[in-house]
Amino acid sequence: MSLKQADVKTAYKHQSDADYTYIDVRSIPEFENGHPADAYNVPLLNLDPRTGQMQPNPNFLAVMQANYAGDSKLLVGCQMGGRSTQAGQILIAAGYKDVTNVVGGFGGAQNRITGERNEGWVDAGLPVEQGAPTENSYQALQQKVVSPD
Repeated sequence: MSLKQADVKTAYKHQSDADYTYIDVRSIPEFENGHPADAYNVPLLNLDPRTGQMQPNPNFLAVMQANYAGDSKLLVGCQMGGRSTQAGQILIAAGYKDVTNVVGGFGGAQNRITGERNEGWVDAGLPVEQGAPTENSYQALQQKVVSPD
């Protein structure tokens, strides 16, 4: 299996058809400041308050597996496309069969190969929400992880 790629307009169409779930892998504060409407938040990285640096979320895969079956149709997005590519590769390696990276992410990005700008969710004028709807928040999704004790 390889990681599929889709621009933001194609991702929105897939999400609108209710076939796909949009997973925003940005940090909790980034997600709460604005995200694609109806997206779910499972951060790949978290801000370490002690160092001020981003650190890998050790529970990323466990939270995904507790909430989404291996045959789920997933759109994975971040701010520009880097973290979502990494998250998508982790999911494919874990056995997920239908994972699509959202090229351009929420904020858009310069394509390093062509030099053209990959349109972001905001650039395309697609629906955006702020805050974190309870059921879409990382806290809610994290609660479904079975603890080993």
